[in-house]
Amino acid sequence: MRKTATLFLVLISIIFLAGLANASDYKKQQELIDKARITIDSFISDKNLEWFRNNVKNAKALLIIPELMKGGFFIGGSGGRGVLLVKDEVSGDWSNPAFYSIGSVSLGIQFGGKISEVVMMVMTVKGLESLYGSSFKLGGDMSVAAGPVGATAEGGTAPSRNIDYLSFARSKGVFAGVSLDGAVVKTNDEWNSAYYGASVKPSDILVSRSVANADADLLRHTVTKATSGITTEEEKAEDQEEKGLTEEKEGELLKKETEIEQIREKYQEKK
Repeated sequence: MRKTATLFLVLISIIFLAGLANASDYKKQQELIDKARITIDSFISDKNLEWFRNNVKNAKALLIIPELMKGGFFIGGSGGRGVLLVKDEVSGDWSNPAFYSIGSVSLGIQFGGKISEVVMMVMTVKGLESLYGSSFKLGGDMSVAAGPVGATAEGGTAPSRNIDYLSFARSKGVFAGVSLDGAVVKTNDEWNSAYYGASVKPSDILVSRSVANADADLLRHTVTKATSGITTEEEKAEDQEEKGLTEEKEGELLKKETEIEQIREKYQEKK
């Protein structure tokens, strides 16, 4: 009888702890989604990213990486996590986000600090299809180039139409040149399955769109606005009110980012 009671308590404990772990993971995933929304919105508002703002509508997909860290978690070098959204060529609707990891031992942040935020425009069918596999290397399997930046970029030389990926990066609000040659992009199947509550592949999220999560609707809405050319402050304010986005939530996200940065600085000091 005692053994049965003990086994029952152990089983209940395991279920409880598993529930806490899943809740914690979901919080991290949703935080990444929220940060991706802030990143794309800030890129659209940046006066130095005029070419990006005017041409992002031509992208077949967007890979948004809110934090690309030098000396990050991925394969002992540099990297981060990001989300990919794909545009339906017929309807123009954007998919729910799929989670990816990016990193490389030789990944180099060339200017402006240890952390950069990156948005990559997927420009070709070849580039898009590469994201449906398990992994690929930028600069090897797929061509990648830095996108035009600056007030005069719009009138400058346009990037080659054969480039699979155009990357744009900033470090703490300042444009940062980021070398992505040799970086490996991998699907994050564990996070995808946890966020959508089922075992899914990127194609389930991005192509057939057989799964969805309403918590990602605000990100999708922001990307839709960004790619439709709507950027006025009045329209942004109306959109925020419509979607229930509050200044309090923005403040909480900013506070979290500040706390994370402080922890990283303390870790670096100890090293």
